[in-house]
Amino acid sequence: MIVRNIQKSIENAINVFPVVGILGSRQVGKTTLVKEIQKKFVSSVYLDLELPSDFNKLENSEYFLQSAADKLVIIDEIQRKPELFPLIRALVDQNRKPGRFIILGSSSPDLIRDASDSLAGRINYFELTPFLFDEIKSSEISFNSHWLKGGYPLSILAENNELSLERRFEFIRTFLEKDIPNLGLKISAVQLRRFWTMLAHSHGSIWNASKIAASLGVSAPTVKNYLDILVDTFIVRQLIPFFQNVKKRIVKSPKIYLRDSGLLHSLLNIKTEENLLGNPIAGHSWEGYVVEEIINKFPKNISANFYRTGAGAEIDLVISESDRPVMCFEVKFSLSPSISKSFRNALDDLKCDKAFIIYPGKEDYSLEKNIKVIPFNKLDLIFE
Repeated sequence: MIVRNIQKSIENAINVFPVVGILGSRQVGKTTLVKEIQKKFVSSVYLDLELPSDFNKLENSEYFLQSAADKLVIIDEIQRKPELFPLIRALVDQNRKPGRFIILGSSSPDLIRDASDSLAGRINYFELTPFLFDEIKSSEISFNSHWLKGGYPLSILAENNELSLERRFEFIRTFLEKDIPNLGLKISAVQLRRFWTMLAHSHGSIWNASKIAASLGVSAPTVKNYLDILVDTFIVRQLIPFFQNVKKRIVKSPKIYLRDSGLLHSLLNIKTEENLLGNPIAGHSWEGYVVEEIINKFPKNISANFYRTGAGAEIDLVISESDRPVMCFEVKFSLSPSISKSFRNALDDLKCDKAFIIYPGKEDYSLEKNIKVIPFNKLDLIFE
């Protein structure tokens, strides 16, 4: 059992909130995690709404859930029955004791009808990502392998690259042909895959709805809808630009990253580390991989953005608190990183507390007083 970073936080939340939500894309290990947590509760019941037998138990949902009022009720794939949210709210309002429900879902609350409004103030949501590097590095998996294969358990734990790639292809097929229709979304699987592949080729770039819409032969609002779906199902990260009271012309469109590097590489047909290192997208892929790892080291109340001005000043990742930049990151796919003019100019604009250059090397050192070079496999040094 690989211990997940958020497990302890979830267990603490169960002792405080009536409802705890664990969200994340398919096959990231939500069920494995919750069953590990379930072992710590004497009285509990687990329902998987993808199983007809469990789905049918909730035909009379109110009766079933009231009869289990003294137990921790775990409901997996709750997006298959969104009408449960108002009922759970009503039951919680009758008895607000902590640890009544754990709900698991493969889409964000915004995509589950009325979910956020129904349980506002009653639920604490957590997102479970694919395996982060520091969760698996004790397994002697190199970051190059993790970068190539991504963090989905079936992919990163596969015996070889061929099996890993096959499992990622199967994930993509199932997501398009099964998961999207199960969310009630009537979108062509072929069209959505074409869009997803276009995003892969634009990974780490500024979002250009008009360009992608023209390539697909649809309208800009339609491709924005496609993007929202992939964001809400935890496939894509939309990094919003950082705005501050500076007299600069700021780029206003978001940057787009595929959140799992393994899915990115499968869509681009990159099969091995050699293929990856020799591919023109290697730099953008590395940037997205590192950005995702950094963001997940911070609590969810911290804001993550990028910064770019029309004059060319740029920072790959700005971590801010209360609209004040506290850490700025430049990601370099180089063993001899240097301070770029665009990074230095952006630091002058933002007056960031700490600045780091993250690279795939082995040594950490200071370039200037407030700028440190940190190896990717020593990311925790940013907190020292």
